[in-house]
Amino acid sequence: MHIHLDAIGGIAGDMFVAAMIDARPEHEHDVAAALSRLPGLAGVTADLAEINDGILTGRRFVVERDHRHDPGDPDAHPSHDHASHDHTTFSDIRQMLSSSMLAEPVRDHAIAIFALLAEAEGTVHGRRPEDVTFHEVGAWDSIVDIVSAAVLIDLCGDATWSVSPLPLGSGRIDTAHGVLPIPAPATTLLLEGFPVIDDGVGGERVTPTGAAIVRHLDPAHAPPSTPMAITHSGHGFGTMNLPGMSNVLRVLVFEPAGQSDRNLVAVIRFEVDDQNPEDLAVGLEHLRDRDDVLDVTQAPVLGKKGRMASHVQVLAEPGSLDPVIEACFGETTTIGVRFAHESRVVLERRVDRRDALGVSVGVKTVLRPGGPDVKAEMDDIAEAGDREARDRRRGRAESADPPRHRHG
Repeated sequence: MHIHLDAIGGIAGDMFVAAMIDARPEHEHDVAAALSRLPGLAGVTADLAEINDGILTGRRFVVERDHRHDPGDPDAHPSHDHASHDHTTFSDIRQMLSSSMLAEPVRDHAIAIFALLAEAEGTVHGRRPEDVTFHEVGAWDSIVDIVSAAVLIDLCGDATWSVSPLPLGSGRIDTAHGVLPIPAPATTLLLEGFPVIDDGVGGERVTPTGAAIVRHLDPAHAPPSTPMAITHSGHGFGTMNLPGMSNVLRVLVFEPAGQSDRNLVAVIRFEVDDQNPEDLAVGLEHLRDRDDVLDVTQAPVLGKKGRMASHVQVLAEPGSLDPVIEACFGETTTIGVRFAHESRVVLERRVDRRDALGVSVGVKTVLRPGGPDVKAEMDDIAEAGDREARDRRRGRAESADPPRHRHG
């Protein structure tokens, strides 16, 4: 599964939650169940409102709190009010989440998102992340947004993510720290490396919480280039009104078109012309040893300036593209790679252990259209020593209990 975030109006924590549930309404119950396990949220309600702005329809995630449950603030009122400046430390929030009854993966996602916020705020205000005191993002409504987002991210399992260029916005915003430019300094740090656009519409288009969620997802900057089928879509509305356009985050959920994930493979290609061949061989072997790498091949090529070079191709699991690319940079001297997700057709196969001349030998059976193809594993045969012994073991292994051709 692949999920693309199309930031038409922008992205905030509540917009992410609303869009994800609008796309997959069955997850609304899971979010509500998780929020019920959070301590310190007496009187807080979270609902999905149906929205039609005259252009699009979708959902808005509405978080409210009954002021009777907040005696420390006699002027509190039941609204999603980010202007009320709650003062909460990162360590307090982490402790609250760690001691909650939330599922461990949900806790991990939520704490990681808050940690990104703490690092960004700490950099802006010259403090260690542990010493950061949250204001707007420490409020009860932002805790609900982030925990709800963590639940939805966990429900998506090993899905891959991508995000469109993010709208930059403009203007000023009043915060507990005073008047700040848009995008806010912490938001700017969290969005470093992400493509942004100026569509001429001002306001806070990306909030710190929205930026932290995107940073946590570590998405690609475009949807996959391989054929995909859209299976779900959803619109999450923000609270701000934008002139002439819907303030929505659109979610598009994709599945591979007509084939399962195991028939997709990430292909990484690059050339190396300045690495010692012995060292390169060791590095490529380290790549082959990774669980998320399917195969590594190497071929000689003639590079620029008449230099002999090695062309390297790495096949990896589709969801592990980024860590495998990082490993390629770590194990070789290449300074750039090319990559793509490609379709592949894999024949069904199995490996059985059989006895050949007193030694257990692996025998691979591949189910080809014309009938099964059987071959003994060379690594086991090699243990026989000389050529004659290897031939005897190969013939004995391949002839033992030949498999029947599968019909139908």
